[in-house]
Amino acid sequence: MSFLWSLIIGGIIGWLAGMILGKDIPGGVIGNIIAGFIGAWLGGLLLGDWGPEVGDFFIIPALIGAVVLIAIASLVLRSVGRNRS
Repeated sequence: MSFLWSLIIGGIIGWLAGMILGKDIPGGVIGNIIAGFIGAWLGGLLLGDWGPEVGDFFIIPALIGAVVLIAIASLVLRSVGRNRS
């Protein structure tokens, strides 16, 4: 049950980060979950473990990490798209 809860929270974090930036996350729901998990890891490294914790995620650092991850990914994907033209 804990793993399922972590998937749900990771997906919500990734979805919220995409909504904040106004960017679509490639991969849909799976992309949201991946962005949420990687964002939580990245946010934990950069900001530490603080704030409210839900489903083994510290929400504020995880959300900030997911926003940073999506911003970097969108810049990389945009530059790769320009180089193909």
